[in-house]
Amino acid sequence: MEHPLRTATVLTLILFVAPPLSAQAKKTAREIGVIVGILPPGPLNAITDVKGVRVGQVTLARGDSINTGITAILPHDGNIFREKVPAAIVIGNAFGKLTGSTQVQELGELESPIVLTCTLCVPRAADAVLTYLLGLPGNENVGSANPVVGETNDGGLNNIRRRPITEADVLRAIKLAKEGPVEQGSVGAGRGTQAFGWKGGIGTSSRKLPDALGGWTVGALVQSNFGGVLQIAGAPVGVELGKYYLRNILNPADSAGARVGAATVDPSPDGSCMIVIATDAPLDHLALERLGRRALAGLARTGSSMSHGSGDFVIAFSTVTGARRVTQPQIPGDALSPLFEAAIEATEEAIYNSLFMATTVRGYRGTAQELPVDSTVVILKRHGVIRP
Repeated sequence: MEHPLRTATVLTLILFVAPPLSAQAKKTAREIGVIVGILPPGPLNAITDVKGVRVGQVTLARGDSINTGITAILPHDGNIFREKVPAAIVIGNAFGKLTGSTQVQELGELESPIVLTCTLCVPRAADAVLTYLLGLPGNENVGSANPVVGETNDGGLNNIRRRPITEADVLRAIKLAKEGPVEQGSVGAGRGTQAFGWKGGIGTSSRKLPDALGGWTVGALVQSNFGGVLQIAGAPVGVELGKYYLRNILNPADSAGARVGAATVDPSPDGSCMIVIATDAPLDHLALERLGRRALAGLARTGSSMSHGSGDFVIAFSTVTGARRVTQPQIPGDALSPLFEAAIEATEEAIYNSLFMATTVRGYRGTAQELPVDSTVVILKRHGVIRP
């Protein structure tokens, strides 16, 4: 039987819309001069700096009503059901849908691609992942598989009730998954998302430990769609731009409404943030759970309070498979702290990248403006984040 990925390609070419050309001129936080933390990034500053990790994305942008997509993360290029990887899931705030989380937590393993999409698209995406897994050579007699699909609600820019993704879209995202640079901003599952009242999206970053600390790599990928009070490397960007949660209540007579991009109403703190952490360090389920909790510290550094209406989840996995899981010694607990630092820094920078790389999107219930980079850079220079 022909694998479903091969039959999906032609169907999806009609639906995929490349990001705007203006996205090509965008710069990441690091390229602008924002250096997060103390550890160096990997060569790509992306989750794909972890050897074997692949990312594929399909973006759906049709008129003003459909702005959504799929982002797929694969730990390796083999049969993930047969070559499971150690994994853990951490919940910051559980107002969200993360299919497959309970089995990952019970068994400590990941046996499917990780797929991110929109809230009401989760069931369709999960069914498509099952189609992929059941169609893999060697899985002909599989009677149970655990797809892992997460989401954020992009209903402001996307007519989410139409549940516009198809099986073909998901299968194409998985097929497109590759090593190398990862497209960021208003793409894939980040096409219709918003963060801190600005356009959010997909962001990624990585950290490489020095050889003296094991030489391991930690990579992060985020789907940012949440609110709060934006801080960039400690600088109060949201406050100085006049767009932050509770502003109108705390400062009703504030003249900040005249500032660049200021909102007439407070941006909501609600939404969600999906965070995927990958590492080549030999970590078991418990260590990965501890690593995932540190990603939430990176989220907090950006100004999120993980509000009541926010679904904030971390999926953490190690790429160590097969015999290496048995023969490679586990990292002792007292040697994990450098990896914790790496997860915090990579997550924080990935969120900034999701903002800096995003482009303005006009959508179903209005327009989400991209972060005003020029004004932001002025603020960052004044606070010493960016040095002359």
